Order: sequence, then structure tokens, then C-alpha cells
Amino acid sequence: MKYLAFMLGLTVVAQGQAAEPRNFTAEDMVTFNRVGAATLSPDGTRVAYQLRTTDLEADKGRYDIYTVSSDGSDTQQITKHQAADTSPTWSSDGSALYFLSSRNGSNQLYKYDLASKKIIQVTDLAVGIETYKLTSDNSRLVFSASVFPGCDSFECSKRKFDKQKSAKATGKLYHQTFVRHWDQWLDGTQSQLFSAELSGDNATNVRPVSHSLNGNVPSRPFGGAEEYTISPDGKTVVFALRIADEKESRSTNFDLYQVAVGGGEAINITPDNPAWDTQPVFSPDGTKLAWLAMDRPGFEADRLQIHLKDLESGEVTNLTKDWDRSVASYSFSQDGKTLYVTGNNIGKKSLWSFDIESKKPTLLTEKGYVGGVSVGNGQLIYQYDDLKQPADLYRLNLANNESQQITHVNKAKLANIQFGDYEQFSFEGWNDETVYGYVVKPADFDADKKYPLAFLIHGGPQGSFGDHFHYRWNPQTYTGQGFVAVMIDFHGSTGYGQDFTDSITGDWGGKPLVDLQKGMDYIDDTYDFIDTDNSCALGASYGGYMINWIAGQWPEQFKCLVNHDGIFDNRMMYYATEELWFVEWENGGAYFDTPETFEKHNPVHHVKNWKTPMLVVQGTKDFRVPETQSLGTFTALQRQGIPSQLLIFEDENHWVLKPNNSIQWHQVVNDWLNQWLTSN
Repeated sequence: MKYLAFMLGLTVVAQGQAAEPRNFTAEDMVTFNRVGAATLSPDGTRVAYQLRTTDLEADKGRYDIYTVSSDGSDTQQITKHQAADTSPTWSSDGSALYFLSSRNGSNQLYKYDLASKKIIQVTDLAVGIETYKLTSDNSRLVFSASVFPGCDSFECSKRKFDKQKSAKATGKLYHQTFVRHWDQWLDGTQSQLFSAELSGDNATNVRPVSHSLNGNVPSRPFGGAEEYTISPDGKTVVFALRIADEKESRSTNFDLYQVAVGGGEAINITPDNPAWDTQPVFSPDGTKLAWLAMDRPGFEADRLQIHLKDLESGEVTNLTKDWDRSVASYSFSQDGKTLYVTGNNIGKKSLWSFDIESKKPTLLTEKGYVGGVSVGNGQLIYQYDDLKQPADLYRLNLANNESQQITHVNKAKLANIQFGDYEQFSFEGWNDETVYGYVVKPADFDADKKYPLAFLIHGGPQGSFGDHFHYRWNPQTYTGQGFVAVMIDFHGSTGYGQDFTDSITGDWGGKPLVDLQKGMDYIDDTYDFIDTDNSCALGASYGGYMINWIAGQWPEQFKCLVNHDGIFDNRMMYYATEELWFVEWENGGAYFDTPETFEKHNPVHHVKNWKTPMLVVQGTKDFRVPETQSLGTFTALQRQGIPSQLLIFEDENHWVLKPNNSIQWHQVVNDWLNQWLTSN
């Protein structure tokens, strides 16, 4: 088995006199350039990608299109505009790049001719395009747009949008859940698929594709173009959709539907699976259809397995049935014999090659986080990042498994920044089962000193804090301030096998708390430089729930706590959150049917044990963990005279995304840690 060789850190040699290295800050993190949406040209000589830069004055990211030669020797900026230019796609002959841009108002499709360097607007629709794909010969365009289901034209939807905006009365009347999702109140629109003929540089003969079904494609709020695919012959579209009926808010039953590219009746091709089916992909020769599927309805963290259907015989094979990893993404090799697969794997997000005939995976990367895979011409392009390196693009030679970095999008920014070293550790957690974590040292680490501890607890709870350069919860923002950071993947985390992930269901305050406590004992015994008596625990979402649970169950350990969008009362969480399938699965049913499960580990029952100073943070547009949860936490703290602060963001959801808000978040959090923890 071959592994790709990676350095734990990125070393940049500056020309001339080098500036004095300085520690990493939240301001650095927010302003780093972010690479994405990479795709290989048809001849394999160049890679197109989008690059986000940060405009602090405008308080947002800006997106432009770049290309780089596949050996990394030549980089060219294709677009430079104040609007967002995203989602590049090569024309079939490699002579042009299609992309989405909001430069003339709503998001439309544009074409950049590489020879003339001219940009041509291809679509001019009354509504914006959200995602798109092209047929292999570029004769057709398939795209998604938000429309009102009762409208027979984009102009009709535009008139309804305008009427909503100008209405004097602002009430919204709902007849079923969802009424709101993530950070949006539902407005009566759906995301639907459409197709258009590409004639010259114009899109004509636009036709609805998914309108015969009541549902969103791509799904909201996070679905993208990976949820639909076009057959190689350009005749068929397959997409994933969940029916938007009265059961939608408690259902994970996405099915795959097949329809002619020009529209018509969509046929359900996965009716026998009541669980999640998604990410369909045709094999290069069009004889097979692959997709990801879960087994258990209602469980969003079930294992995603690759199914492969022979389109001639109809036979379906579960390729990864005996492989205990959940697939995040996959791509076919050009000959259709191999899949290139990514997924969480023991504190990393790994890349594998997966032989379809033998059903055997081969690990290709040993560190960091891998994503954004594009395959062609004997090579594979992918994004790679780790705890000391923000994402860049790499090229993997499939003949010899040699890897080469081909972009350096933060080279100048990284030149004088130093990061803390890190290592993965393991210990015996709940029931003496192996649990993994990471310790990240301060950048100016001195082995003779003891350092205060930032103890980070991930959300999900089916998630992972791994070898990943995170843009919200990045341990290097704490180590840059002189703290040691520790992250533990407790029972329920992903990447350690499905049984490990399943083990948290119905036991939110049980096994994970034992893991965190035994993990703290382990680092206290193992790392002399960590002052575990001088520590603060921080967490968001489920991590915020755990902060509230720790406040009542383990109040003597930490000098301070930071709770971001954390659950305070399990009962009201059930009745106020939007995705009911999640809380019902985790607690074995609805609250009115299984109240004992909800109350078993309910933080609200233990507020009399609270005594640790706590900073509470909340976004008021967070409909996943509504603001009343944090208001309840803050009231319980204040009413008992416990030192506490409440930081509210009226323009943020479950995540703090705006650049200046992120900087403020880190300033307030670091001030809180410095107030309660003694420095070295």
C-alpha cells in the first residue's frame, strides 16, 4: 500500500530579509484565500477553480475564477469582478469556461472564451440560477432555480417575489411543517430543475425537468449540483428528492428519480428504500448508475454506502457493504473500473481508490482533509488541508501515486505566520474502548512551561474535530494566543466505524462525558506542559449542549466555559427546532411519546449545580437551536449570580459567517479565556 507523503506544516522560504515570525490570529484565518470547485480541462493540461478572497470593508467574501496548469507552473486569473463568479465548468473541447456570476444582478450563466478572452452572457432569466451542469457535448444545460410551483414561467415567479417584497402586510400563513429551515422562513418557493438548449452562445427552449414532483432539488438548505446527474448521452437526468408533504420535517426519505432531459414524468427508481438515496453518478460509458444510500430511515448520520446499478440487467450491488466507512464523495475513473472515494477516517478525511470488481479500498492519503476531487487523463486533482495548512490544490499522478501541490493561494499570507505543532493521541474511553484526539501546541512552545488549556468539544454530535483547517473552530486561533488546544472525538463521532457513531443515540450525556473526563485524565498524565487545572471548555451546537451538561455534572473541572448555540432544555428543543427527524431519532420518538429519553440527560434539570463562569453566544437567525435556548442558559446563570456574558449576533445563524462578526467572536472568546485562565 502506498501513501502520499505530506508535511505536517507548510514551509515557505522568503526571498531577502525575512520578517520576524508571528503567531496565527483570527484576523489571519478570516482573510485567508479559499480555493474550491476545481475541475480538470478535457485534455488534462489545466485546472479551473474558484477563489474566495475576503473584503473586510464590504464584510463578505468575493469570488473569482482562476486556472492553473496541471503541473502548477502557470496560474492565470480569468475573472476579476466585484460580483461573485463561481462554479467553473470546461466546455467539451476545452476552448471555453462556463461559470455563474451575479455581475448583472441575479446569478446567470456566462461563458469565457480562452482565445479571445471575451465573456459572454449565456442566460438572461427572470430568476437566478443556483446550480448547473452541462451535457457532455454541451448541447444542453440543466440548472436549478427557486420558483413558485404554481407558476408556468420565470416571469410569474419574479412577479410573486416582487409582490412579497412590496407587500404592506407581512404575515405568513403556514399549513404544515417546515415553516422555517436553518435560517430562512419558508416563502412558498421550491428549488426545481430545468433544462435549456445551448445554441451558439444562447440558452433557448427552457423546459421544466422536476416540476412533476412536490419537492426541492437540490435539497435545502445545503444541497448542490452533486444531487443530480446527466447521462453521458445527454438524454436522461437522475436527481435526488424528498417529497415536501406534511411528513417532510421528520423524514430522511430522499429517493432517486429519472426523467428525460427535456422534461416529462419523473420515475422513482429507488422506491424500496425508505432511507436516504443521493449523489447519483453515471459511469463514463453510461451503462451503470452509482449513488449513495443509507439503510435506516430517519437517521441522518447512518452510513452512506455506494450502490451500483447495471442499467441493462437492473441488478443493484452494494459495493461498500463490508467496508465500515461512510462515503462523503466519490468519482469514477475514466475506464469506469475504479472509484475515488473520500470520507472521515480516524480524525482525518481520507482519499481511497476503490476497485469495483474486488470491492477493495486502497488508502491514498494518510493525513489531513481531502475533498473536491476531479479525475481525468491519468491524474486526480483534489483539495488538501490540515491543522497547519489552509486548503490548496494538489495533483495525484495515478500511475505512480505521486502527489504535487499545484496552487499556493496563501503563499504571501503564510510567509511570516507560525503555527503550533500537533499530534494525534488515543486512550481508553468509555467501556475501555479506544478514543482518539488531537493536542495542538502554542506556536512558540517551550517544553519547560505549563500552558492553560482550551478544551474544544465538537458539534453534531455525529461529527469530528480532526486534522482539518477549520474556518470557524480552528484550534490554532487559541494556540496563537498562548493556549494549548485539545480536541477529543468522543463516542458518537464519525470516522471510527458505524457502531461508534451509533453509540451516542439516546445517551447524549453518558458515554461522551465519560470520554471527555477520561481524556482529560489522559492528557494530565501524559503531557507535562498542559495545566489541566487551568482550563476552559468550549463547544457549539451539541458541543454547547455538552457545555451545559458539564456545568451541571462536572462543575469542578473548568475555570470557565464557552457555549455557542447550545441546547438548554431538551423538551423545548424538540418543539422549536425544525428538523424533527434528528431529535426523534436521537431520543427514540417524539417528546410526547418518549419524554423519559429527552429528560434523562436534560441540562435544565441540573442548573442548581452550576457554578462555572460561562460565556453564551447565539445567532438569532439560528432555527436549528433557537435563541430561546441560549436565553434560558443566560437567565439560569444570571439568576444564580454566576459570572456570565451573552454575545448575540442578530444577523447570524447557527454559524458565525460574516468576516467582522467572526473576528469579534474570537476577540470576545479570547478575552473570556484570558479573564479566567492564568497565563504561563
